[in-house]
Amino acid sequence: MKKISILFIFFIGFINAQKLTSNEISLINQGDINSALPIYQTTDAHQHKTLLNLSTEIDPLDKNTAILVKRMEKSLLSTDGGVGIAAPQVGINRKIIWVQRFDKAGEPLEYFINPVITWRSELQNLGPEGDLSIPDFRDQFYRSKVIQLEYVDLKGQKFSEMVEGFTAVIFQHEIDHLFGILISDKKKKEENDSYLKVDAFKKSGAVGR
Repeated sequence: MKKISILFIFFIGFINAQKLTSNEISLINQGDINSALPIYQTTDAHQHKTLLNLSTEIDPLDKNTAILVKRMEKSLLSTDGGVGIAAPQVGINRKIIWVQRFDKAGEPLEYFINPVITWRSELQNLGPEGDLSIPDFRDQFYRSKVIQLEYVDLKGQKFSEMVEGFTAVIFQHEIDHLFGILISDKKKKEENDSYLKVDAFKKSGAVGR
């Protein structure tokens, strides 16, 4: 009986942790909810701090989550060639990303809620990356060629899939954002690392994420 009570308390705590704060709800619903949210920039001190914060999980069934997902898509579509975006880039430190699926017919944009990379290949790609939140920055980065991904949709349904190539790179870039990791900082860490270089990018011209 005691074990059941502890599990119940843990479950309630987990659900409460997913709930959006009043400030987050206000930001998500500011202005026209059918319009794009502004994309945060590292050149602004307050916005930069938000980009460096750790993101937490979000309740996929909350009506505000659906609004945020829709507005994030519009933010991405408002850019010049962006192929991915993460919720911190619109000021919300929650685990939601949009990714352009170059590995699928028609190269659709798809959203992912509470995404987790459960496995990464040791083989690395080397290729160019830029960032929608870091003006005038572009460099070469190493990313795993293949990843295993888990996530949920707006109905709370759980999915798992393997992703490879350039699309896997976008996923890794966007999920880095959920941990407050920016490529400008990542570059400093990689300077002393050694990888097997494999150029396997499908679309090297698309660098905004």
